[in-house]
Amino acid sequence: MSRPLIVGFGGTTRPGSSGERMVAAVLAATAELGAETRLFGGAALAALPHFAPENPERTPEQREFVEAVRAADGLVIGSPGYHGGVSGLVKNAIDLLEDLRSDTRVYFDGRAVGLVVTAAGWQAGGVTLSALRGIVHAMRGWPTPLGIAVNTVAQKPFDAEGRLADADIAAQVKAQAEQVMRLAR
Repeated sequence: MSRPLIVGFGGTTRPGSSGERMVAAVLAATAELGAETRLFGGAALAALPHFAPENPERTPEQREFVEAVRAADGLVIGSPGYHGGVSGLVKNAIDLLEDLRSDTRVYFDGRAVGLVVTAAGWQAGGVTLSALRGIVHAMRGWPTPLGIAVNTVAQKPFDAEGRLADADIAAQVKAQAEQVMRLAR
């Protein structure tokens, strides 16, 4: 049996953002469980032009992103909790996935989707996680039972070298990776 492909996307325009690192951490945990992974971080998402449904032309970056998600057996989506909502950068990437509407496996159909939110407070984290769950349901995906919300003010998920340093968050990352992989197989 081939290795499942888990595609992750998220982050901000800031290189090394906590959101991008959290998505990368979940992907790394799925790789430890046997997955092939692909990450579209903040810089890759920032390179995607605004989704325009009336324009079917796609840039090479847009085609690469859509094809990766199309091939994915599971997904990990991360967003900062800007003002209690999904960031425009992440939402634009999700909107581009409208290109999957005519596929045999429409949108996220049959895929587990791990969700990660980083926010400077608990309220924004919870509200944004709920919004992402609603989007995934609307796109026929199955959000994993465990969604991860990190309060970047109250918690310090990473050490100075960028490694996961918080044992509770690391346990959540591992659990979410296991849930994504269970369905991907």
